[in-house]
Amino acid sequence: MMATPETGLIGVMVLLALLLLGMPIGTALGLVGIGGLTLVLGLEPALIKSADVLVETLTRYELGTLPLFMLMAHLSFSSEVSRDLFNAAARCIGHRRGGLALASIAGCAGFGAINGSSLATAATIGLVAIPEMRRHGYSDALATGAVAAGGTLGQLIPPSGALIVFGIIAQQSIGRLFNAAIVPGLTQMLFYMVVISLLVRWRPQLAPQTPKADWPERRAALIKIVDILALMLLVIGGIVVGWFTPSEAASVGAAGSLAICAWRRRLSWAVLYRSLEETLKTSGLIYTVIIGTLVFSVFIATTGLPDAASRLIVQLGGGPISTTLLMGVLLLLLGSILDGLSLMLLATPILLPVIVKLGLSPIWFGIFITRTMEIGFIHPPMGMNLYVIQGVAGDITIGRIFRGVLPFLAADFVHLLLLILFPALALALPRWLAS
Repeated sequence: MMATPETGLIGVMVLLALLLLGMPIGTALGLVGIGGLTLVLGLEPALIKSADVLVETLTRYELGTLPLFMLMAHLSFSSEVSRDLFNAAARCIGHRRGGLALASIAGCAGFGAINGSSLATAATIGLVAIPEMRRHGYSDALATGAVAAGGTLGQLIPPSGALIVFGIIAQQSIGRLFNAAIVPGLTQMLFYMVVISLLVRWRPQLAPQTPKADWPERRAALIKIVDILALMLLVIGGIVVGWFTPSEAASVGAAGSLAICAWRRRLSWAVLYRSLEETLKTSGLIYTVIIGTLVFSVFIATTGLPDAASRLIVQLGGGPISTTLLMGVLLLLLGSILDGLSLMLLATPILLPVIVKLGLSPIWFGIFITRTMEIGFIHPPMGMNLYVIQGVAGDITIGRIFRGVLPFLAADFVHLLLLILFPALALALPRWLAS
């Protein structure tokens, strides 16, 4: 009698309340999921079903992808890859007006392809890029806005931790998700660069020109990143052309980053211990979140809430485009009060069945919800990237950082609209590679 959509809706409201009160998301999802299943099925069936989810999740082959890519990121960080990527971009294009801001976007894209985390990308590149831009007279708003927005590239450009989590909870191919993210990731980077170019053309005082590096300096900076670029191309290219599965590519990436760390004379027992420790901590946290999400998904499915949501949308007469526009608005509103991962894990069990019933691709939905997550990282009042940047440049007010990110936020809205209107942005490359 308790298996009704109303019960599922109450469960969602309880989950939101727990998250707003500060409970860890994995714990909140698990508690609401088990509690809801107990109400609907009874205590013993709820515990049995939760145990089944736990065992099935921990024995999934794809789950090994996540810690290996994280180990790759931590070892690469120890090799000072982020500094080298920014320096190479700055030597090549830094002399152009706004060039250091453009180099920040390029550095974020490069480090994001290794790291897969928005917050880590913004913090790491920010430590290098913001002092350099301020030293050359760049506007504080432009400097912080560019790095905060560029940091979101870490969530989309493969290998992406968010896409791995989505692939596991939505039971979709992680390799296809990575392939689908390449074009949106590159176009997002291009949009940010266009914003910078337009801003400095409109107000040249935002970014004074800097001296042009000579060719020996450029060559030396580029030589420093040959090893990491080769590893990035091997890992991402291997997935795209089908040489590796995502799990195999993660293994290659972890081994390659270990070799690079040793080659650069940065490897020590302390570095290796710290990298393994951070990898295990983060992986354990994410595993808890994934298991909690899957238990919560079983509860939501049992109540019939996704089917009720689908019927409501059909009754409203909304087509795929109007429905996804409505979803986008809803996700952006929730993203202003929830962090990105919480948003994905709360929305996916409810909205994914609606997407499937509308005949839309779950792969496209993975890219779509990841983009809305990214916007949430720079969307006031939550805007976690903005507070990370304030921590990096403590003397810049949060209000100034908010103002600096507004043009990039506008570009994000346009990019998200294009993704809704033209799903081929995400789906064309996977289809072409599969043909």
